[in-house]
This record gives sequence, structure tokens and C-alpha cells, in this order.
Amino acid sequence: MQYFQNDMLAGQCAVVTGAARGIGRAIAAALAGAGADIAIVDRADPDMAAETIAQVEACGRKAVFYYGDVTDYTGCEALVKQIVTDFGKIDILVNNAGITKDMLMPQMGEAEFDAVISVNLKGTFQMMRHVSRQMMRKKYGRIVNISSVAGIMGNAGQVNYAASKAGIIGMTKSAAKELAARGITVNAVAPGLVETDMTKNLTDNNGLAASVPLGRMAQPEEVANLVTYLASPMAGYVTGEVIRIDGGLAM
Repeated sequence: MQYFQNDMLAGQCAVVTGAARGIGRAIAAALAGAGADIAIVDRADPDMAAETIAQVEACGRKAVFYYGDVTDYTGCEALVKQIVTDFGKIDILVNNAGITKDMLMPQMGEAEFDAVISVNLKGTFQMMRHVSRQMMRKKYGRIVNISSVAGIMGNAGQVNYAASKAGIIGMTKSAAKELAARGITVNAVAPGLVETDMTKNLTDNNGLAASVPLGRMAQPEEVANLVTYLASPMAGYVTGEVIRIDGGLAM
């Protein structure tokens, strides 16, 4: 699988949350391949980000890991300030950090619901809120939020996850309307089944991949290339959009 290979993002700084592995790692590598320096934000052990850092640096770009908990409001504010100090600015924000705690609604407790909403939805808001303030000052920015087809069509056993991802869609559209006049675009990507650690057990157990019209799961790099397009000057007239990348699953 190939990424964009050019300098269309040269000189830009991209913040990618949940970038230590999976889709986040692929997004960080794709943006670096297009010329961006990468601030890797994750609450994983720093050692887990080593491969992401290596992929970014292999593109000749700067990579810095930041331990960050997107559920912490003041922590997010301090994190953004530190990234701006270290990189000079933030041009691109990709809100990818997310978790699942799947179970049927009658068995789902308050803790499982709150945890998923806090990371997936509240975390996206908090990073957008703090990053957009500095983007507004320079009247430029690209924000890409990772939603899911679960937020469009729902999914049994994922009331909490689907609610969080549907919320991201509404938040994306509202933020796009608020920030457009300042030269900031805000879009969402809604993946279907993607081959990552998070989906391995799900797809192994229920065979959902067989229901995808294209007959396979997506590769993380395919999602990353779409994110790179939305983060690039080529998508300067695209805002408030929710783009499915699901092999036709939610048609």
C-alpha cells in the first residue's frame, strides 16, 4: 500500500492523537510522507510509539511523542501549548484517539458508557477547542475527525461507541460552520472495518467482513490516504463533510 509521496504538506505541523499504533500510526506516516512534521499524542507507553517515530523519521520529518490524555481538559490545553512551543505552530489536527467497550445495552454499565464517550467524543471536542484557537490566529487550519460507520448506521453491542461517533459527526458539522470564516476546514472520516488490533477479535468472531460489498476489510493506509487528502491544500474547498471509507458497508 502506497502513501502520497510529495511535499504538499512541507513545512507544516500535524498533531495526530492515538498515533502510537493502528490507524493513527498509518495517518502519522502518511502525513509525514507528504512532508509534515508530526506531534504524536497518545496515552500509551512511549515505547509503543517507537515504530511511529521511526516511520515518520524515515520520511525525513521531525517526530515528537507526547503523553496525552484527551479526556483531561487542562491537560489538553497544556499539551497544545507545548506542541506550539516545540514546533512553532499547528497546521493540522487529526482526532483519531478512540476506545471501545462493547456489550449489549442491557448489560452496559455507566462506567462503560462514560469511558467511551469521554475519550471518543469529549476528547475530540477538547483537542479541537484548544487547537482551533491558535489556528484562528493565523487564519489557517485543517481538522480531520475520525468517526465511524457505526455513527451512521449503528451497530448492536456498540451503543456507547455509535453514540460517540455520531456525536463526532454533529460536532464536525457545527465546528465547520463556526471556523470556516477563519480559513479552517473541519471534516470527518467514517471508516468501516479496518484491519487493526481493535477490530481483530470482532471480525474473527462474527465474520462481518463477509458483509462488505468489496469483500474485505480496509487497510489502515487506505484511511490514512483519505485523511491526508483532507489535510492538504487540495481539499481547501471541502468542509463539513463526512466521508465514508467502508467498502460499501453502509450503502
